[in-house]
Amino acid sequence: MAEATAIFAGGCFWCMVKPFDTFPGINKVISGYTGGHVPNPTYEQVASHTTGHTEAVEINYDPSQVSYADLVEIYWQQTDPTDAMGQFQDRGDNYRPVIYYQTEAEKAIAEASRAKLAASGRFKEPIVTTIEPAQPFYPAEDYHQDFYKKNPERFEMEEMGGRSQFIRDKWQQ
Repeated sequence: MAEATAIFAGGCFWCMVKPFDTFPGINKVISGYTGGHVPNPTYEQVASHTTGHTEAVEINYDPSQVSYADLVEIYWQQTDPTDAMGQFQDRGDNYRPVIYYQTEAEKAIAEASRAKLAASGRFKEPIVTTIEPAQPFYPAEDYHQDFYKKNPERFEMEEMGGRSQFIRDKWQQ
């Protein structure tokens, strides 16, 4: 079985793990940091807004079971693609929404998907999620991994910060 990876940033990485982790064909979802200029950053460094990193998830998947296009569709449905400087209660450049591509084919899929979403009329505001070349991905500290499983009560509080309601209102219609 060949394995592929995809990297997405969509606000707090805690909230981005579960939707992918529970999807068939996904082997592992890792919380981490990407897109910055400091090697091996810590959570504290990224939270200081001085490293240029975003909180992101790296998804290891089996492309014979789930396609990159499928992952992009799942991604959109976890985010507010009209908010460039954060997601829901999480504000700042380290929470900005980004699809990181690793190949020109992934870039084309992401751009076509973004164009389709923009043309759909689902959102009145422009789609501002960026599509950028993948940068080195650094796994976050252990306590951030599988947060929704390790800390279900705290995870629920994070989800209640506007994300769950937004998903219901905009994506589950």
